[in-house]
Parts: sequence; structure tokens; C-alpha cells
Amino acid sequence: MKEKISNNIQIKNKRATFDYELLDTFTAGIVLTGTEIKSIRLGKASLVDTFCIMEKGELWVKNMYIAEYFYGTYNNHVARRDRKLLLTKKELRKIDSAARNSGFTIIPTRMFINEKGLAKVVVAIAKGKKEYDKRDSIKARDDKREMDRAFKR
Repeated sequence: MKEKISNNIQIKNKRATFDYELLDTFTAGIVLTGTEIKSIRLGKASLVDTFCIMEKGELWVKNMYIAEYFYGTYNNHVARRDRKLLLTKKELRKIDSAARNSGFTIIPTRMFINEKGLAKVVVAIAKGKKEYDKRDSIKARDDKREMDRAFKR
């Protein structure tokens, strides 16, 4: 009988929602080596300054940091190597057509371990925010916080 894996690993790219307006999201699998998945399960990964590109009909994540596994010997991985993302052809076509438009980019927003124990990355098609858009989102967040405080009293 298989035991249920209880992992609540949630690695988020907090700058993504601040710097970009997220339009559409996709959940993708990621091709990893053995020591990489062990490091992710320990929570030793980061999505800061990470982006995705399309190359030859495949989606690749660039500059993703996964710390070297402490117990990995000569089999250890390179911390910032390019990793392939696994999506359906239909999703890849949709992402590729959106990314070709000017002003749009593909960014990973979250990494997690699903119930089967597999690492997944949530990728978003995003459009960069201007400075005044960022101020508007900060003001909206502060207003929501004030409303919550007033409601709790």
C-alpha cells in the first residue's frame, strides 16, 4: 500500500506579482535530476530573477536557483542550469503566440510538490507594469488591509 506523501513545499516568486500583471497561468512539469528534487523537497530553491524562453518548440526555465544537495557527491547538479518544462503542445503553442507579442513575457510564479511527489512550476504569461501601476497595486493592497482591520473591530 502506497503512503500519501505530505509535502507542503511552496516556493513563490513574490516579485512577479509586483512587477508584472499576470494574464494567463499554466502548470508545468519540470525535468530534474535526483539531487535537484531532493533539494526542492528541502525547500532550498528560489525563483528570483527567473524567466522562461521558447527554444525549438520547447519551454525552458532560465536562471532558476536550486541549491546543491548537501549529501550529493560527484553526482551533484549545477545550481543555476537551464531546465526544461513539460507542457502539452496546445499549451506550448498558446504560450509561444502570446510571447511573440511585444510587451509580453513568460515568468514562473510558483513551484510546488504535488500529491504524487512530483515538482511542478506554475508559469504565467505576463505584461510588465509601469511605475504608476505599481503604486496603484500598493494603494489597493493597503486599502484592503484597512478594510479588513475596520471589519474585525
